Amino acid sequence: MSSLQEQILAKKAALAETVSDPLGKLAQQCAGAWAEPDRLDQVLADAITGIPHCVLLYAWDVNGIERSSMVRQEQIDLAWRGTDLSRRPYLTNNLPFKGIMLSSVYRSIYDQQQCITALQAVRQDEQLLGFIAADFPVNALLQDTQLRPQEMQWQQFRGDPAVRSTVFMQKRAPSLLEEHIDAVLEMFETLIREHGVFHCKIHFSSGRCSIWLIDDPYSYQIVSVDEIINPDFCLAYPLRPYPERARITPEQIHATFKQFKALRLADDTIYLRSASLNIMNGMLGLTFSCDGSHYMPVQDFLARDLDFWFGEGTG
Repeated sequence: MSSLQEQILAKKAALAETVSDPLGKLAQQCAGAWAEPDRLDQVLADAITGIPHCVLLYAWDVNGIERSSMVRQEQIDLAWRGTDLSRRPYLTNNLPFKGIMLSSVYRSIYDQQQCITALQAVRQDEQLLGFIAADFPVNALLQDTQLRPQEMQWQQFRGDPAVRSTVFMQKRAPSLLEEHIDAVLEMFETLIREHGVFHCKIHFSSGRCSIWLIDDPYSYQIVSVDEIINPDFCLAYPLRPYPERARITPEQIHATFKQFKALRLADDTIYLRSASLNIMNGMLGLTFSCDGSHYMPVQDFLARDLDFWFGEGTG
C-alpha cells in the first residue's frame, strides 16, 4: 500500500472513530421517532451540535427516500422531505446494515461543498428502517492537515501500445541538442549547482528544455538549444547556494547527466527521448523511444549501468 493510500485511510479511520459512538446513539433515538417526521427532525436538530464538524443531518428509508428534513445547526429545511436520494454517490456502494460506513469525497447537491457522508443504519427489533446521513465538509476535516512528503520509489509505466509495436521500425535521428550534448549538460549542471535551478527536463529529440528555479517555483521557463549553448546564458540567472534540502549531491548530478548522455547515444532503436531531474526530492524521470517511462531515485539510477537497460554487453 502506498503512503498516499495510508494517509487517506488514516483520515477516514479517524473520522469514523470520532462519529461512530454519537451516530450509534442517535440511531437508537431516531428509531423511536421514525414514524413521525417532525419528531425525527427535532431528534436530529438536538444531536447535530454534538457531532464534531457535522454540518448536515438527514434520514432516509431503505428505498432512498428522504424521511426527515435537511437539518443544519441554524435551520431545518423541510423542502427536502420526500426527495429521492437513491442516485447519490454514497448509495453506489454496499450500505451498512449495521454500524457506519463512510462515503468517498463527493460534491453535495445541497450546498455544493466537497464532503464525506457518514451513513449509520437505523434498526428496530432487527428490522432495518433506513439510514442517518451525516455530512462533513472536506475543508473542516483538513484544517490541521500537514502535507507529508511522498515516498520516493521506482515506478515504471508502459507507454502507447501503438508506439511500442512500431519501435523496431524507427531509427534515432540526430538532433541539434545531440550535436551540442556536452555543452548542454554542462550548462544544466552549472545552473543547478550555482544558479538556483532545482528541476529540469531535457527533450533530447526536440531540443527544448524546461527549468524550474527556487526563486520562482510556481513557474517554469522553456529554453532552446541555441540559448543553452551560449556561454553567457547563466548570466540571466542570479547566483544561489546549493540547497541544503537537496537530496542528492552535486557530484551525483554530474554522474546522472553522464548516464543520460549514454542512454541517449547507446542505441539507434531504443534510446532516451527525454529525461528530468529534481534535486529536492532526489527523483529523475526517463522516457524512451518505446514510450515507456521510469521514475526512480537518483541513487537507484546510478547503481545500474547500460547492461541493465539494454542487455549484457552494451556497457
